[in-house]
Amino acid sequence: ILEFIECKLDGGITNFNISVAATTGFMEALERGEDYNLVNPHTGAIVRQLSAREVFGRIVSAAWRTGDPGMVFLDRINASPANPTPEIGQIEATNPCGEQPLLPNEACNLGSLNVSKFARRAENGEMTIDWDEMERVVRLAVRFLDDVIEMNPYPLAVIDKTVKDNRRIGLGIMGWADVLFLLGVPYDSKEATDLADRLMSFVKEKSHDQSAKLAEERGPFPNWAQSIYKDARPMRNSTVTTIAPTGTISMIAGCSSGVEPIFALAFEHRVKQSDGERVLTFVNETFEAIARDQGWFSDALMQEIARRGTIHGIPGVPEAAQQVFKTSHEIGFEWHVRHQAAFQRSTDNGVSKTINLPNGASEADVASAYRLAWELGCLGITVFRDGCKGEQVLNVGVGAKKDKAAPAAPPMAAMVIKPRPHSLKGTTYRMETPIGTAYITINETKEGEAFEVFAQVGKGGSETMAVAEALGRLISLTLRLPSPLSAQRRLEEVISQLSRIGGAQPTGFGPSKILSLPDAIARTLAEHIGQVKVAEAAPSTPANGKKAIGDLCKECGQATFVYEEGCKKCLSCGFNEC
Repeated sequence: ILEFIECKLDGGITNFNISVAATTGFMEALERGEDYNLVNPHTGAIVRQLSAREVFGRIVSAAWRTGDPGMVFLDRINASPANPTPEIGQIEATNPCGEQPLLPNEACNLGSLNVSKFARRAENGEMTIDWDEMERVVRLAVRFLDDVIEMNPYPLAVIDKTVKDNRRIGLGIMGWADVLFLLGVPYDSKEATDLADRLMSFVKEKSHDQSAKLAEERGPFPNWAQSIYKDARPMRNSTVTTIAPTGTISMIAGCSSGVEPIFALAFEHRVKQSDGERVLTFVNETFEAIARDQGWFSDALMQEIARRGTIHGIPGVPEAAQQVFKTSHEIGFEWHVRHQAAFQRSTDNGVSKTINLPNGASEADVASAYRLAWELGCLGITVFRDGCKGEQVLNVGVGAKKDKAAPAAPPMAAMVIKPRPHSLKGTTYRMETPIGTAYITINETKEGEAFEVFAQVGKGGSETMAVAEALGRLISLTLRLPSPLSAQRRLEEVISQLSRIGGAQPTGFGPSKILSLPDAIARTLAEHIGQVKVAEAAPSTPANGKKAIGDLCKECGQATFVYEEGCKKCLSCGFNEC
């Protein structure tokens, strides 16, 4: 289990999510500070005891560094409506995004209501929700999803039988952030979580009633007599509600994803045309409509928001709007968790939600999020810290720069790669690049010689981060290989190779202009060895471009490939890896 918890730290596993299944016994031992039994799942034998707090600490540390593992509370799942047929089998895992616990050979059959479409302006001028219309659509959707089970072709007979015996469906919602915008309710407020509770409770009540009516019309699901509902009103479907990821369908529907806050209010998309390149500014439709209605919309303002990535502190934006229109990383982790818990209370299956954390979040924040999810009744939890990486932890040393001549070249007799000492001190530089903020660390030996370079930009497991890590490794290898050249002389050669490498979207002006990530690394190395003096960069956004809000998309090349709802998707072109 310890190897599994830390399996992403060496960067070898990047293309799928992992979670640790935590039992109720483990969580109780964690609270009491006790050991817990490590059980062989094949034999049921206790093989050893481990400290729950030590294991939890490793889970938290790995999640802080890489975004994985998440936690899934299997005992809670099996004791909940997520396993409506415990006599038939126990749930051992969920699907990759965490919202759908399934028995072997079951299948997902999910649908989502765009709840922003039910927002109406009442006669008194206030925005409200049309509950009657929502009920009509909920009932229609349940019938539709039940029809899908019957009409869908299944690849294997065992899947066909299992699916039709349980008839599991999952009706959920999307457009939640848009509803809050329309109602003028901040995501990070009790009013918002109370509304989430009320709305999902309504969806569950009406969808369960419709499933019961379908049972009267078509018969209950075949395993009903072996289900948790056997002494209650017969149901057509063993589960009815799920909060699924809606990355692609929400883009088609023009609404926010699932129950997530929005990732960006506005962002820029560059389109190559025969006569050059055109920059298009995409703005959240609900945000734009409200800004126009309230009289403070302008194209220049939207471009500024796209550049900054936030509306906070921008002149001309009303204070009330600044409180309502917050993006994912501006919302405290506890409100992310409280929203997930509010929706989970009225959801049969699971809730797909990412607890997004800012880059400056601590391991203690990750631990608090995991504990809060357990305390509030969530079935699982996934966190993602902005800028987290897979292998090295940056050594943010503040050792004084040594103003002295470069050390003498090493003798050629030392024909071995220099081993890495146990600890090194160094300096971390922050540089704005066309693909986001880069953090470049240069560690030195006790003699003041550069020994290794780490570069971080983007998120762990991303293509951007992979390129940054590769550049850091190659520069570090150059510094550690035997050579008659001093470390400073080798850095100068690296600078000459990387400097002025151009990209499609340079950032900055004049001497501060950065052409690409390699150019930013070259500029940092030059500053470190005293070749240039780079002014402190006050803004966290490139001076002449947008704030990068995600990884580079492999389809369109834009830095808008984001992680939310347990999936990766591009906000520019819609490409996804769910």
